[in-house]
Amino acid sequence: MILLICLLFYRSIRPFPLLLAFYPLFQKQQREELRKRRENRMREEFLDGMSFLQTSLQAGYAMENAFSQALNELRKIYDDDAFIMVEFHYIAVQIRMNVPVEELLLSLGRRSHTEDIRNFAEVYVTARRAGGDLIAIIRNTISGMRQKEETRREIETVLAGKKMEQQIMSCIPLAILAYVSVTSPEALSGMYQTGIGTLVMTACLAVYAAAFLLGRRIMDIAV
Repeated sequence: MILLICLLFYRSIRPFPLLLAFYPLFQKQQREELRKRRENRMREEFLDGMSFLQTSLQAGYAMENAFSQALNELRKIYDDDAFIMVEFHYIAVQIRMNVPVEELLLSLGRRSHTEDIRNFAEVYVTARRAGGDLIAIIRNTISGMRQKEETRREIETVLAGKKMEQQIMSCIPLAILAYVSVTSPEALSGMYQTGIGTLVMTACLAVYAAAFLLGRRIMDIAV
């Protein structure tokens, strides 16, 4: 991508080392997108796991045994390497080694770096210590998490078309510049052969990058 920008905006690879300095910013943005995708997937799987856990509790199983029962149900819809499968298997093993459920859930919340999972763990620990209706508290907590997840999905559905439009619009300036460069290279020759032209093209590149980042930020709606 950097090489393409060099050819389109400068018709030279000499700016390549300078533009390469911006690669860590791009890499950081990509890591953030991957983190969000992973967090969304973890949240969806966790909700499924909690739903099966709630069903096991309503069937009369103790919390310590409910994880094993929920794990058996999760095997029907998830692979063994899925996040929720790995975590529930770990919790079930640790419970058999007499590790408190509260400690395991709090550990899961910390390791997942997911706010909803941390909140659930804290609510569970508080309910366990206070001695309230554990099943009702878990049911209400899961209901709130599921409503939040449904809202997030609705927003993503509404924005899906807009995100595609934003991606297409981001490619149009590059496509136009490439088309002009191929069909009428002399039309923009002044922009590549003079210092002022280089400054103008650099300014255009900066405006294009700012518009691209602004569009991505506008489409990033947190729930």
